[in-house]
Amino acid sequence: MNIKLLSTIIAACCTIFYTSNAQNKHKTAQTVLPAAHNISAYLPLLKGKRVGIFANHISTINSTHLVDTLQQLGITISKIFGPEHGFRGTADAGEKVASYTDKATGIQVISLYGKKRKPSAEDVADVDVLLFDIQDVGVRFYTFISSLEEFIEAALSFQKPLVVLDRPNPNGHYIDGPVLDTAYKSFVGMQPVPIVYGMTIGEYALMLIGEKWIKPKTYTYTTAKTATTTTYAISSTKQTTPVTVVHNSNYTHQSIYHLPVKPSPNLPHATSIYWYPSTCLFEGTVLSEGRGTAHPFCIMGHPMLPNAWYAFTPVSRDGAKEPKLKNQLCYGYNLYGPADSVYLAVNGQLQLRYLLESYQAFPQKDSFFLHPKSGKPTDYFFNKLAGNSTLMQQIINGTSEADIRKSWQPALNAFKTIRRKYLLYP
Repeated sequence: MNIKLLSTIIAACCTIFYTSNAQNKHKTAQTVLPAAHNISAYLPLLKGKRVGIFANHISTINSTHLVDTLQQLGITISKIFGPEHGFRGTADAGEKVASYTDKATGIQVISLYGKKRKPSAEDVADVDVLLFDIQDVGVRFYTFISSLEEFIEAALSFQKPLVVLDRPNPNGHYIDGPVLDTAYKSFVGMQPVPIVYGMTIGEYALMLIGEKWIKPKTYTYTTAKTATTTTYAISSTKQTTPVTVVHNSNYTHQSIYHLPVKPSPNLPHATSIYWYPSTCLFEGTVLSEGRGTAHPFCIMGHPMLPNAWYAFTPVSRDGAKEPKLKNQLCYGYNLYGPADSVYLAVNGQLQLRYLLESYQAFPQKDSFFLHPKSGKPTDYFFNKLAGNSTLMQQIINGTSEADIRKSWQPALNAFKTIRRKYLLYP
């Protein structure tokens, strides 16, 4: 057994009784349902109109894709827009996906990942209303919220009403991590929010608009609410464009929600999703973050770490054709375990100990962080993930986890005040 995991396993074992109780409560509670299930709330907004839908493989109602459901209900889908990993969700992380005609539906799919990140006027010329239904995991560097921001801007630019179908956030029960310094803005972090922001994608959409983080920033808006929807009617110099968020059913920010379909190739299960906010920071180092293994973001390591640690070898797999350190024997951590135990082990906060320990044990510290060609702090990928250069410097300086966490608190408290204004769920 990996001795590095001993304290985590003990903590998880000590909470089995509480896990069992939480599971029992969850089983007797009302079923949490994404907004897509509440068809009567948004179908009137689509009827008789040509719809352009931003969707991927998890945009489903039970096991039926939303596109199929809408077509069966007589809705005209004139265009599909796809995010990172593509409309079918099969592309590797960062892999560029070309636009194409989907064989199953015969509908043109426009890729909005890569150089092109928002629809053009030509793309929406045959569209009357835009629809967004993408499952997020509540982490700043998971790029779907960046795609959402670009999509809202396109809707306003071309005066197309937008309907956002909300989905539960599996990491929606906590807020943690450094708040992004906008000097480090990139597609893996576009706004001054913490790594874990504790909002659904619908709530996040409202915050983008309400805080005027959407271009152009000169608009005004009014709010209208029903039991199942929240609409911001956005007015600029051109005209008023409504953005309507359709609410989830029976969801709260304490709901335990396991996704029915993996949201991307390298988040195959709830355990990966729970560890992802903490361990994705390894992407900005020379260490493997577990791509090319059965448990991405649960397994991390490098050939130069102590060989008494957990041993693994990243290999080419679906969703990770060329993983970091491919075919090299690595030593590090295996944090995989039952999802409910990991939920408790993560304990509602980023877990930095594995990153700090890895840096201390790594023999070539000058090469631990992936170096950019320019040498500028803003070009380090680690700093883009962290949202600042402070965390890297704290790790190099040997700052304790407690002191690192303390340094986040003023900005986190300010963000929590902003966040509170846009919450749709308790």
